[in-house]
Amino acid sequence: MAATTAGPLDPLRDGLAKLIMTKVAGPDPRAERNRVHNTPGPRWFAPDRPIRRVHGDASMFAGGLRALLLQSLHPLAMAAVSAHSGYRGDPWGRLRRTSYFLAITTYGAIPDAEEAIERVKSVHERVRGTSPDGVKYRASDPHLLKWVHVAEVDSFLAAHQQYGVAPLNAEEQDLYVEDAALVARRLGVIDPPTTVAELRQTLTEYQPELRGTTEARQAARFMLVHPPVPWAARPAYGVLTAAAVGLLPWWTRLPLRLPYLPLAERTVVRAAGNGLTRTIRWALTSPTLGEIEAAVVTRR
Repeated sequence: MAATTAGPLDPLRDGLAKLIMTKVAGPDPRAERNRVHNTPGPRWFAPDRPIRRVHGDASMFAGGLRALLLQSLHPLAMAAVSAHSGYRGDPWGRLRRTSYFLAITTYGAIPDAEEAIERVKSVHERVRGTSPDGVKYRASDPHLLKWVHVAEVDSFLAAHQQYGVAPLNAEEQDLYVEDAALVARRLGVIDPPTTVAELRQTLTEYQPELRGTTEARQAARFMLVHPPVPWAARPAYGVLTAAAVGLLPWWTRLPLRLPYLPLAERTVVRAAGNGLTRTIRWALTSPTLGEIEAAVVTRR
């Protein structure tokens, strides 16, 4: 690709990219990227695999937020998050840990990916307790792990198909679900879906277990209404949250006390979400950033 001539917007572009990357990858994004992308050794996924396209697109920002909202509808998963994750006290730390896990398992050398998985499994073994309505839970329960997995995969795929720079065709969508299943099995998920049809069926099977608890609605309010985001970034974040909510299935709205405005979501929200995603992608492909490129959002 030919070099792009620097222009008067470069400081704005670079500043936006650095702001995003320090939130996603921590204070030293260059070190994060070097470890993920430059450590020698075989990878689980070849460069042409769909999982690399999906996890490397700016649409992941909307997909990640949708995943958190969808996951919160399982009372036991939400009880574990509420009691153990520290999402209120350290939301950016949680985001960085999740982003690193996705990056290292998607793009990293296999030993590093396996190390990250073992670390997560160790944390899961310690997360156990009793939900507010008296049901015992443990984060290592394969049934709960499967719910978290399918909610993530469905969310990342939905966001990519709506806001991604290169949506997947039907065959590639199945391959993405298959790719994600490889990591899920290593985390302890039993029989994860490997096609879109299986993914949809699994989500349907979980629906009777889902409901909007007080903890889920509090989490949604924290993420959507009172996020730890600077006031200057609130308008853009508002567009992101609207895009994420607009991607949720209609049946999730009432339990989470979220609006359902299909006409607005298909027009105004979708246009604004596309504009924001393009802006994020534009910032993260700044020609002057070079080595500070995203560890999660790769160059497009």
